Amino acid sequence: MQVKALACELPRRTGVPLSRWSTAELAAEVIASGLVAAISGTTIWRWLQADAIRPWSRRSWLFPRDPEFAPKAARVLDLYHRMWEGMPLGPNEFVLSADEKTSIQARQRCHPTTPTRPRQFMRVEHEYERLGAWAYLAVWDVHRAKVFGRCEVTTGIIPFDQLVTQVMTQPPYCDADRVFWIVDNGSSHRGQRAIQRLRRQYPKQPELILVHLPIHASWLNQIEIYFSIVQRKVLTPNDFTTLAEVSDRLLGFQQRYEALACPFRWEFTRDDLATVLQKLDATAAPAGLPRAA
Repeated sequence: MQVKALACELPRRTGVPLSRWSTAELAAEVIASGLVAAISGTTIWRWLQADAIRPWSRRSWLFPRDPEFAPKAARVLDLYHRMWEGMPLGPNEFVLSADEKTSIQARQRCHPTTPTRPRQFMRVEHEYERLGAWAYLAVWDVHRAKVFGRCEVTTGIIPFDQLVTQVMTQPPYCDADRVFWIVDNGSSHRGQRAIQRLRRQYPKQPELILVHLPIHASWLNQIEIYFSIVQRKVLTPNDFTTLAEVSDRLLGFQQRYEALACPFRWEFTRDDLATVLQKLDATAAPAGLPRAA
């Protein structure tokens, strides 16, 4: 039990100049502290494995900082399950998830990429020349698995509003009762000003409702799932001969993906969120940070 307790301590709290424990370092520390006369790293690994303790592993984490995290996140989760303010959405109401993927560079490799061959990986030259970059603005229809996007030189209010117009002027959105746009807190659609700006553009039908995520909650934005697919399928490895080739491939992939896409299977609910926040609240937050909302 003492060895497991030590493994669950940060090394710096015991005066050891390490960021993480390994089994060998734990064995050395246990012997140095006099807990045992001799022990192997394999034995310690076996003891820790019994309780699934892996002090050599780590995971990035971000504690909720938005004082309204719970209600903001809950209404987004409700929309994913076709609910708004306790009422189910109608058949002519739509939920869209939008964001920008910035600084997508066109990198021309200094030596041509070689294709895969028998017993040989694809080879991509390490050095490259930068040919410029795009900002890729995209929208994902949560329940219809439709994707819309455009490449712009930069982000901002004008490019974002052009994306909104691109979507809202075509059916079924132009004839909808309400269209919910889920966005983060980026400068092009931040705060009450953005809500009022878009409300003036779409005052009645279709009624556009801008729904902001909590601060630091991009993991709740479904468009980020699509962006991760784009990163893997389109942009890695990054090897383009022109900047125009990047936009052609991004927009071409939209059509290819949409032809096969299904709505993402989103099972996380507001009840799951409440459970997670309760667990966080039961654990003391790091010094200087508020407890979970």
